[in-house]
This record gives sequence, C-alpha cells and structure tokens, in this order.
Amino acid sequence: MRERFASTVSRLLDDDPRLAVVLAEIGKDGFADAQLAHPDRVINVGIREQLLVGVGGGLALTGMRPVLHTFASFLVERPFEQLKLDFGHQGVGGVLVSAAGSYDWPAGGLTHMAPGDVALMDTLDGWTVHVPGHPDEAEALLRDAAGAGDDSVYVRLSAHTNAAPRAIAPGRFLTVRKGRGGVVVAVGPMLDGVLAAVEGLDVTVLYATTVRPFDGRALRAAAGASAVGGGAAAADVVLVEPYLAGTSTAAANDALADVPHRVLGLGIARRELRRYGTIEEHLAGQGLDAVSLRERIGGFLRLT
Repeated sequence: MRERFASTVSRLLDDDPRLAVVLAEIGKDGFADAQLAHPDRVINVGIREQLLVGVGGGLALTGMRPVLHTFASFLVERPFEQLKLDFGHQGVGGVLVSAAGSYDWPAGGLTHMAPGDVALMDTLDGWTVHVPGHPDEAEALLRDAAGAGDDSVYVRLSAHTNAAPRAIAPGRFLTVRKGRGGVVVAVGPMLDGVLAAVEGLDVTVLYATTVRPFDGRALRAAAGASAVGGGAAAADVVLVEPYLAGTSTAAANDALADVPHRVLGLGIARRELRRYGTIEEHLAGQGLDAVSLRERIGGFLRLT
C-alpha cells in the first residue's frame, strides 16, 4: 500500500498544482523523483512530527491541498494537539496518510504501533477515515481524498492486506454475502480473516473501507434483513476492526438506536503485547485470526 501511495500521489502532483506532500523523513525515498520535479511542493521537515502537521496546516491556509505522511504513531498520536488546532480550529482540511498501523512493524515496538489512532481521530469533528484492505483500494481512496475539496481525510495504510481488491465505493459499506443469523462488519484488511471465520455460517458480511462517516444506513438495512429472517434474536452485529476494539460500537449503536440489538466489538485489546512477533502472530495474540474469530463470532451469534 505504501508503494502504491507514493506512486499515485507522485502522479497526482503532476496533474494538480494545488497538491503538496509533507514528509518527516519516513517515506522520503518514495518521493525522490517527485521532489526533483516539484521541489516547492514536496517538503521534508526532518524528524519533527509536530512541524509536519503545522506546515501542512499552514499550506492549507494558503489554499493548498496538503498530503501528510508518516507512521500512524507519529502522525496522529505525537502531534495530536497540532491536528486539533492547526487543522480543526483553523477550519482547514488536508489528507493524512499513515503507515505501520496497529502492529505492521512489530519489531519496532510500541513506539511504532498505534492501535488507538482511529479512536483518537474520532474525537475530532468532520474527519473522513478510510481503511483500505488492498493496494488497489488504497489508490482509489487516495485519489478520492486528494480531490475532496477542502475536506479533512485520514487514510490508514497497512502491510496487512486482503488477497484481492473489492469493488468499493468511498463512504459506503459493501455487502459481500448475505445471511440470516446476524451481521459481521469487517473493516479493511480484516475481510479475508472474517470470511474464513464465517465459512458455513448463515451471516451477512459487510465490508467497510470507510469507517467515518459510518454507513449506518447499510448497517440498518443488513441488520433489519437479518432480524426479519429469524436467525438472530433481534439485530445482532459483530464489528471486526484492525485497531482498538470497540472503536465503532457507539456508531453502530447509534445507527440501530430504535431497533432492539446487540453489538460486539472485536479488535486490538488495550493490554500491551510485549513479545513482538509477526503480523500473523499478533493477530492470533489478539484473537483476530480466523480460528479465534470463528469461535468469538459464532459464540456471540449463537451459531456454533
């Protein structure tokens, strides 16, 4: 996804004079050619993440469309005050593009992990949040974000991907399969694992690559169909997210506020895993591998 990000945005720089890229050392090699072609619009501030966001906010104030990139822990957590003030309070927009996510580089340790990034962004008003599950989807969402006027957009890239892209539409959940025993919402790179986990189970699977705004209409429609089918007690929903567990449970509850329902949020636990392994090992350690997901989803929906 990061390679596709660099190539896509480099091409967009050629076509859109309003676009600018701001880096903090990380990712600079991917923009080496673009920096030569557009030295005034590819800016590397060095290892200064607060300045990264401040420069981006300043560019937005001049009418530019800034694209900011570094690891999620350095893009969202470390300079959060600057995001709140230099973008939110100033009333300007830009595109934040993160890498490393929850545990893409486990050997980097907790300093390079940000399972709470989407939950933290959710405390700010008006941000669109994209979580692609494949490089093709990342390109489509990046192009949409770059051309989104003055909107504020966060694109969460990951080394953890699904095997194949889906025909997604920005802002909408995609119905991957239909069933009567409940609804499972798989976010971004969690889709393949969810599909393996629910094989043979009578459930609807929705695929979410845009989580903010939350597609409550699609969830309501799927939950209503599931409940009418008789397999679920009312509307039973499981959210499987590649970041902090429960990040979207409030949004799901709001979408189903007038409907009897149960919601289970699965994701990264608050407890810290201090033995760093592979992405697959971290998935298993968090109960997000296919075997664990089948047990947790099936148990909640009373299907196993």
